[in-house]
Amino acid sequence: MNTLDPRDVDLRKDLDATVRARRDLGEDYDAALLDSFLEKVEQRIDDAVDRRVRRHLAEQQMASARGARRPKSADTWPERFGLAIVSLVLAIPLTAVAGGVAGTAGTVAAWLGIVGVNFAQAVRYNPELFSGRRARSRDDD
Repeated sequence: MNTLDPRDVDLRKDLDATVRARRDLGEDYDAALLDSFLEKVEQRIDDAVDRRVRRHLAEQQMASARGARRPKSADTWPERFGLAIVSLVLAIPLTAVAGGVAGTAGTVAAWLGIVGVNFAQAVRYNPELFSGRRARSRDDD
């Protein structure tokens, strides 16, 4: 058995009262009774639409607020490519200096720093790297 929404029960009661009033008052009052009932239905529809619009606006505001707190997505292909080029260009003198001053340990430390910077940048703009799944977005190449 379908359970009715309490507002549907109230509307059904209003309809029953309108039908009873028509029987009591006669056909002369049909227009007034029908207008009164339709006014109640229209008010119910308006209330439902208002609730939906308010809920939709609240959801948009929440999504906007969540989006404002997130860092601006700069994880585009040219920026990733630029970071890779800059890392490689800087890696040459860093490797030479670190290798000349501290030998193999210095070279390893320099490359760990280069990899660390690139890894930190990747994690900053792709936090889902650690979640085990990748969220699809419009920015995917």
